[in-house]
Amino acid sequence: MPSSNPLPPKENALFKRILRCYEHKQYKNGIKFAKQILSNPKFSEHGETLAMKGLTLNCLGRKEEAYDHVRRGLRNDLQSHVCWHVYGLLQRSDKKYDEAIKCYRNALKWDKDNIQILRDLSLLQIQMRDLEGYKDTRYQLFMLRPTQRASWIGFAISYHLLKDYEMALKILDTFRISPMICYDYEHSELLLYQNMVIQESGECEQALKHLDRYSDQICDKVTVKETYGNLRLQLKQYAAAVQVYKDLLNINPENTTYYIRLSKAERHESPEEVLAMLQRYEELFPRALAPRRLQLNYAKGDQFKTLVDRYLRRGLHKGVPPLFVNLRSLYRDVEKVDIIETLVLQYKEALKAHGHFSDQEKDNPREPASALLWTYYYLAQHYDHLGYTEKALNEIDAAIEHTPTLIELFVTKGRIYKHAGNVQEAYKWLDEAQDLDTADRYINSKCAKYMLRANLIKEAEETCEKFTREGVLAMENLNEMQCMWFQTETAFAYKRLGKYGEALKKCYEVDRHFSEIIEDQFDFHTYCMRKMTLRAYVGLLRLEDVLRAHPFYFKAAMCAIGVYVQLYDNPLPDPTQEQVIDIENLAPSELKKLRNKQRKQRRKAELERQQAAQVQEKREQHNKSRQQADSDLEQPTLDELIPEKLERVDDPLEQAIKFLQPLQKLASDNLETHLMAFEIYLRKGRTLLMLQSIRRAFTLAPNHPAFHACWVRFNLHIYHLSLETVVRHVVDWHITRMYPNGYTTVPTTLNARYLRANQHSLPHCLQAARMLYIIDPDEQARAISLVTSLKHTKGVTLPNCTIVLDSLRNGAFGKVSDQVIADFMESCHKLFPYATAFRPPETKVTTNHQEREIFIKN
Repeated sequence: MPSSNPLPPKENALFKRILRCYEHKQYKNGIKFAKQILSNPKFSEHGETLAMKGLTLNCLGRKEEAYDHVRRGLRNDLQSHVCWHVYGLLQRSDKKYDEAIKCYRNALKWDKDNIQILRDLSLLQIQMRDLEGYKDTRYQLFMLRPTQRASWIGFAISYHLLKDYEMALKILDTFRISPMICYDYEHSELLLYQNMVIQESGECEQALKHLDRYSDQICDKVTVKETYGNLRLQLKQYAAAVQVYKDLLNINPENTTYYIRLSKAERHESPEEVLAMLQRYEELFPRALAPRRLQLNYAKGDQFKTLVDRYLRRGLHKGVPPLFVNLRSLYRDVEKVDIIETLVLQYKEALKAHGHFSDQEKDNPREPASALLWTYYYLAQHYDHLGYTEKALNEIDAAIEHTPTLIELFVTKGRIYKHAGNVQEAYKWLDEAQDLDTADRYINSKCAKYMLRANLIKEAEETCEKFTREGVLAMENLNEMQCMWFQTETAFAYKRLGKYGEALKKCYEVDRHFSEIIEDQFDFHTYCMRKMTLRAYVGLLRLEDVLRAHPFYFKAAMCAIGVYVQLYDNPLPDPTQEQVIDIENLAPSELKKLRNKQRKQRRKAELERQQAAQVQEKREQHNKSRQQADSDLEQPTLDELIPEKLERVDDPLEQAIKFLQPLQKLASDNLETHLMAFEIYLRKGRTLLMLQSIRRAFTLAPNHPAFHACWVRFNLHIYHLSLETVVRHVVDWHITRMYPNGYTTVPTTLNARYLRANQHSLPHCLQAARMLYIIDPDEQARAISLVTSLKHTKGVTLPNCTIVLDSLRNGAFGKVSDQVIADFMESCHKLFPYATAFRPPETKVTTNHQEREIFIKN
């Protein structure tokens, strides 16, 4: 396009060469040509040349110079679309999308039909989900380039995302019959996308007709059949749906979803009818496991015993390691659990006696020797799932004695100890498993995870080093690979150790991963429309909209919020102030010792600084090599996460809210979200926001113990606070909506009623006892007795007892005597003898090292 400040032919030729160098990533040559133009006194302040030089400098990592040149260029030529466009590109490279959009709009004021600027603007608008603006921009591109496929597709998608299905379908229909389309796989994807739009509009009959008309042109025949099946079911055309799912089962008889939908199509109303159908398909597909396994969900009594007997024998004979995992969903039915246990115990005795699964098979060929091994293995997992730790350990020990080289046995033994509450012994058995196969990445990762559960962070890092890139620290490489399971576990380990800064650093690293994933979608906006992967593209956009609902982010956010709340309640002391006080009160001999200690600490700190400098140098070299290989604009440099700064923020609650806000939008169905929100707003004294959290938690679990604690504290808050008339009216109105039949808000009465209604449940009694102490500290003895007696019939589990012990220690009941804590630990130790949390300090040493050495020698 013509420039607002044109150059003479010679300089204009150089300017075009600058553009060409930028497009071909020849940045140094581009700067050289820019200098030739700017060295001429007549054009030393030429705006567009300055802007292009700045853009090129930005690609070389010289960001400050880049901004300086671009701003100079813009000041010299405010009417240049090139200068505004370049400024927008710089803002985009720093992820300042809102500012970049403003720049592009300014550029369009001076060149409203510039295709490249409109394309860049549309990318930013869809990235920021400005759907109305995206529609307008795609309309302009469509009018300027009506012969390009991307113009039609982008225009149709803009209406689809705005749920204007009718207009989207009109555009797609017109495009489909145009000469631009080729009848290939991309056309097939376009038809499937069009059918998806019709389905989302609610017109199932139209979608079915569309599929009938164009099914021959669609390459993905399985998707066509699956879509047919779904539409037939929705339209209640059951006979046709039956035939579709029969055809699908002929293609893939292991797909359990097909069997379930076939059952709906055949309108089976009882488990017996479903069972009969599955038995027919078992005969039709004798090698398929899916119909055999699904029968176990519907069978009962003797019929279940017959079917599960056959299923177990087959799995134990072949040696299927995940056999228990495959049957674990049946363990919700107590009757089925008893049948399975009886059968497997019979197998064990018969196999030990004569090598068969039952006494009636003595004349048949013997089962393989491994059948007994896998029977031990199954029983160990079975007892572990039911909480019988002693029996589980006996079975897994017998299995290890039978075959001491099978890795799965060591992993299972570690898992048993983990469930029993002994994380130290658990990781040691995983370490043994890892030693048996050092090339197995899964076992390596599992071992590292168990180490982190035991707070052995350095050892976990060393374990992971076996599979990380050489020359880079394991933590650095795992962060680069976005290994979020490791970072979340590390964050919780640091939190347990009281290293809050390190814990927060890991949480922020996870948060940055999600930000990077959101930013990475930028590349797909043009790619997916070019490749016609439209269904996948819409799915990607919808996934990105709810990305922070992922469990990894939820765990990291909960850890960060918990740390910030802890830092607010117990601020870290100023280390320098403490040191001055100590020095002033020390004797000369003690002062000398302190000086020697400080000298050693300085040497150690200096050594750590040198190591950190080496790591930083390697990181910079790595980043430089990545930058040279990167085809995009330079990524913005993120602030370094320094643990000491993170744990000493001035406003910990405000930082916690930053992690909370995505959860309130995307994880509102999780009770913990609203409980943590209440904890934050209680400390900030925000009555209405506390009420909002209470209402949301109430809709999820009105009788939950943690909700009761929040509810009582909220009533205490309003009971002792003279609220404004409007706020009081809002609070009373919402409480009336929560309890329309009337409910007391007097904290003492409220807590007493809750305690009477839930006196047999330990977690409920714990929260009621905590509230009893908060309401009246003189009731400390009664509150403690409510949770330490362990006479409850519900909820006396290892996690709940551990929470009670932590509450006794961390001041939830005030200062508790050591004898009370010791007595409670002794009572819990009798219930959970393997849990290290309830062992006296002198007995926490592992007791079965010798036992393990004997197994390994054998």
